[in-house]
Amino acid sequence: MVRQSKFWGFVHRFRLVLLGTIATGAYLTLLWILRSSTYFSDPLLDTYLQMAGSLIAFTFAANALVRFRGTHDRISLILAFGFVLAGLIEAGTSMTFYRGMLVTVASGNHISLGWLAGRTLLGILLLAALTVERRIPVARDPAKEMAGATLLVGAAAYLTSVFYFMIPDAPRIHPGALIPRPWDLVPAAIYLAAAIGYGWRLRRADASLDRALFVAAVLNVICHVTISQSQHVLDASFTLAHALMVLSYVVVLGGTLLDNAQLFDQVSRMAASDSLTGLANHRRMLEVLETEIQRSRRTGRSFAVLLFDLDGLKKINDRYGHLIGSRAIKRLGIALRGSSRTIDTPARYGGDEFALVMPESSEQEAHLAATRICDQLARDGQDPQITVSVGQAVYPTDGTTIEKILGAADKALYQMKGRGQKKMRMGNVAALI
Repeated sequence: MVRQSKFWGFVHRFRLVLLGTIATGAYLTLLWILRSSTYFSDPLLDTYLQMAGSLIAFTFAANALVRFRGTHDRISLILAFGFVLAGLIEAGTSMTFYRGMLVTVASGNHISLGWLAGRTLLGILLLAALTVERRIPVARDPAKEMAGATLLVGAAAYLTSVFYFMIPDAPRIHPGALIPRPWDLVPAAIYLAAAIGYGWRLRRADASLDRALFVAAVLNVICHVTISQSQHVLDASFTLAHALMVLSYVVVLGGTLLDNAQLFDQVSRMAASDSLTGLANHRRMLEVLETEIQRSRRTGRSFAVLLFDLDGLKKINDRYGHLIGSRAIKRLGIALRGSSRTIDTPARYGGDEFALVMPESSEQEAHLAATRICDQLARDGQDPQITVSVGQAVYPTDGTTIEKILGAADKALYQMKGRGQKKMRMGNVAALI
């Protein structure tokens, strides 16, 4: 029993090493199977794969630019330009390859320089984006950021193309060698460095795009190690490598789409909520009131509106400072949220005025809600102690339009505020607690 416990403790301690060893062994077995396979894909299938990758690259670029406009994330900006170039190179390479296959059935024994240049360029830009993000300060002008990214991508593309196209002869495939396509290990090494860099970045960044870039870099390492075992164009290793390349593009696009969806959701929430309290803002409150009026007309049931005014906010600001005044506003917002039902809509009406829209509620229910909120403020234990004036109105008794309902509640609030009374009053009356 003790030996078994020690064994499982050892396995748990070194589980990552064991899993890595198993995965490496499975991958090497797969490479051996691919090298032994007699499979050759249709040239049209490979063209479709590369064209699909190009379209996904263009789609990612468009979404990455949207992300940059919203977050000024320079990694997105640089990679947007990089994926456009990579997509163009791959599209041109695939069409050239397919036209060549129509002329001659022979698959050839040379590695496409366009393939090497495009893949190396994208790997270099992944590393460059990391370097720029960490080392170069953010510019305040987005136009300067775009100009800098264009210059960086252009320089990387020029140097990469010069490096590859100055080679006298296109790199050859060496069937039967341990590594038939050694040149593909160059981009594999670049993507490995990118995978390590983005893996370290995940310690301080948790966006979907950051995780997607790490996974995509790993997939590209596997892609180029796999194609390095390709002994002939269009064989099993060649086809799988192209499929992995397209999969990496899909992963990056998916991460960008998730981030953009979260960004749009955040913008929508900010458009409908108050930045200080997190409650609904004036615009959202009017939308809820219109919805409740339409609902009440259909069901014949009433709803109530409570208006709250924070007493003496100017005195609090003058005596304690605006920071304490803002905290007092937040305290009222917390009391509204904590003392209302899930179907209610607490909102910051404006300045130090708040509202609570209560569906399916009568005068008595509105009165009880106002009492709960005032009691919570009195018991929050924070200094300075704050009080509120409350006015209520009920649809359709006090009005059948938004203006009349709010006007009735506002009138009741200021009538009671002017009297300075310290008790709750039923009906269309305000209270000062």
